[in-house]
Amino acid sequence: MTDAETDAFMDASAAALGLAIQPEWREAVRTNLAVTFRMAALVLDFELPDEAEPAPVFTA
Repeated sequence: MTDAETDAFMDASAAALGLAIQPEWREAVRTNLAVTFRMAALVLDFELPDEAEPAPVFTA
C-alpha cells in the first residue's frame, strides 16, 4: 500500500469513527497501520486444514 493509499484509508477511517488525527500524529499512525497490515497478512496467509473447527469455549 502506498503512502497516498494509507493516508486515504487513515482519513476515511478517522471520518467514519469521528476521530481527529493531528498533523503531528500522522506519521505514527501511518507506521502503526503498516505494522497492522503486515500482521493481518500473516493471519490471512495462514491456511487452515479442512478439519479445523472453531473452539466451542474460549477461556483466558
